Amino acid sequence: MKRLRTIFLGLFCLSVAVTAAAHRQASARDVERIKREVMHEVLMLPYYDVFDAIGYKVDGNTVTLTGAVTRPTLKTDTENAVKKIEGVEKVINNIEVLPPSPNDDRLRLQLYRAIYGYPALEKYALLSIKPIRIIVKNGRVSLEGTVNSEGDKTLAGMQANSVPGIFAVQNNLAVASGKQA
Repeated sequence: MKRLRTIFLGLFCLSVAVTAAAHRQASARDVERIKREVMHEVLMLPYYDVFDAIGYKVDGNTVTLTGAVTRPTLKTDTENAVKKIEGVEKVINNIEVLPPSPNDDRLRLQLYRAIYGYPALEKYALLSIKPIRIIVKNGRVSLEGTVNSEGDKTLAGMQANSVPGIFAVQNNLAVASGKQA
């Protein structure tokens, strides 16, 4: 009887160790799946628009959210959506909520018109999910996202700099790989 109890105890400890190891490390395939699902969840948020930029990093079963949003509810909605993804055990929410400002709201609209209304950049306005994200905080602008060419990146930066009342423009646009002007 004592020997049987020892065997069961040994098997139990082994199964706990194997289960704990499986929970600690996610396979590369699981990480890629989680990345795709996080991107999908972010893009499906109802109030996620051109004036918000949400980024993320997947490290095993932990997702770290970054970026800036104009609505506080978008920060919590993003976290709640990501928490529901299968395989995600922890969400670190580092999304910044931009302070409300009538001046920044005015600048956002002017920047949108200047960038997406410019003839060479109008092709991006036709997309349902705008690839050029316009982040305005206290009169300072950050352009985030991806464009097709270095020329489009430069044009977007020039258009942003042409809007009066802006203190600084940081052009963080990435150029899609394999497409150069």
